[in-house]
Amino acid sequence: MIAKKFFKTLDECEVTFEYNNESASDVTLVGDFNGWEPLPMSKAKKAGSSYRVKARLPKNGEFQFRYFVDGSYWANDDAADAYWPNEFGDTNSVVNTYE
Repeated sequence: MIAKKFFKTLDECEVTFEYNNESASDVTLVGDFNGWEPLPMSKAKKAGSSYRVKARLPKNGEFQFRYFVDGSYWANDDAADAYWPNEFGDTNSVVNTYE
């Protein structure tokens, strides 16, 4: 899931990335908006909670991202705005920040 919050006075969009996988023990977000550096995602302690992280991205852009799960596999977001092919023969999720 992706939730977007636009600011009237800033040229930024706060994007909440949410990944639901009850069997996962560690999830990070990686994206071109931060040089593909892993952003740790946190999970609430209650059962059935999703992993979440927020990032502020420039308005009016398109950004590729993926989730890295348990240090072993990549996952896309089912709610992404688009999917683009990547250099590894797979696809990346895309989030846009157009108002």
